Amino acid sequence: MARAATTADAFNAVAEPRRRQILDLLAEGERSVTDLVAAMGIVQPLVSKHLRVLREVGLVDVREVGRQRLYRLNGEPLRAIYDWVRAYERTWTRRFDLMETVIEELKERHDSDD
Repeated sequence: MARAATTADAFNAVAEPRRRQILDLLAEGERSVTDLVAAMGIVQPLVSKHLRVLREVGLVDVREVGRQRLYRLNGEPLRAIYDWVRAYERTWTRRFDLMETVIEELKERHDSDD
């Protein structure tokens, strides 16, 4: 079975850990490829490959300043991921509330045993 292209959408693009690392770095501000290479500790062709994928799904914008290309985050395509994850927030909140109740009950039992 053929593998889905990683450039299909933001979900596939951010599935790769190094691409998420690039997004994290760009969330701090604009950076050149040289800056990203230094921060990530990987070779330039690999950083460029990941930047190309991120550009193709619209997560990264680029502008030229003289001979230098500066990359910046475009968070708009992340909205689809945020909306999808947000749907699970109620479930997580409920489970964390239940866990908190159990922890409090265990603390009370422990304190009464002393």
